Order: sequence, then C-alpha cells, then structure tokens
Amino acid sequence: MQLRRPNQADKEAVLDLMTEFSQTGSMHDGGFWEADSFDYDNWLENNLQSEMGINIPEHFVPAIQFVSFDETGRALGFLHLRLRLNDYLLNQGGHIGYSIRPSDRGKGYAKEQLRLGLKEARNKNINPVLVTCHKTNDASRKIILANGGIYEDTREAIERFWIHL
Repeated sequence: MQLRRPNQADKEAVLDLMTEFSQTGSMHDGGFWEADSFDYDNWLENNLQSEMGINIPEHFVPAIQFVSFDETGRALGFLHLRLRLNDYLLNQGGHIGYSIRPSDRGKGYAKEQLRLGLKEARNKNINPVLVTCHKTNDASRKIILANGGIYEDTREAIERFWIHL
C-alpha cells in the first residue's frame, strides 16, 4: 500500500473511490468533499491550501489529505492528518481520520493505512497522536489498538486513544 497526497494523475481512481462511498452511503472519515458541487481540480487546490492553513474555515486546522492506493493504482481509502488540535478535535476528532472503501474492508487495509499515517505524523513531529472512534465501532477500535493506541477515556460516545511514536 502507498499513502500519498492525491494528484491530477489520480483523478479517475479517486473519483471511483468517492463514487463507491456515495453509492453505498458509507461514512468517508478522512475524506472531505462537497458531493453536490464537486470539482476535482478545486479539491486538489483546497487540499494544498488546507495543508498550509490558507482559506480554511475558522473551526478547522491545517491538515494533509492523503489517499491510499494498492499496487495497481486503485484508490483504497482516505486519511486526513490534522497538523494540530483545537478543542473539538481534542475531544472528538483527533489527529487522524481514516476510512477504507466499503468493498475492501476487512482485508487489513485500514490497519496498514493507519500505520502509514502514523509515520507521516512522526515526519511532522506530531507525538503523541490522538486517534478516536465511536464507541460502537469495534473494527476501528481494533485497528487503533493494533497500532499501539492507549485508551484514555470516552467523551460523548467517542473513545479517545493516544499513540506514542
């Protein structure tokens, strides 16, 4: 698996990934787009601006949008690395949000994607890393624990885990 910032050459693969999330009605944590007015080129530009902290909504923080790909170039999922925490993210969202396309869940991709995301966090000097999941999301909890997550507490049905790099 490769985790990287998406680019123009990834357009069809990323659009296919987004379509699957939309058609299945599945949550796409770690991937953000406006379905009604989506434009890939604008999305790429917004991702770059978000990383630099430019033109982001007041309640957002600078963040990097990653997409994971398999060896054939098929987009597997999203990972959003937030470069700092605000009050909301400290309590609910954490540093990393991630998701794998519905048709590829249960194959170990999310565990690997989070592992690669943690390497990116280390490269950005984020340590420790806060990763959260809903208390009913057993699969995500197992992925976080497998990547070294240490449970701290539950706040408004959100379990909070710290991963020391």
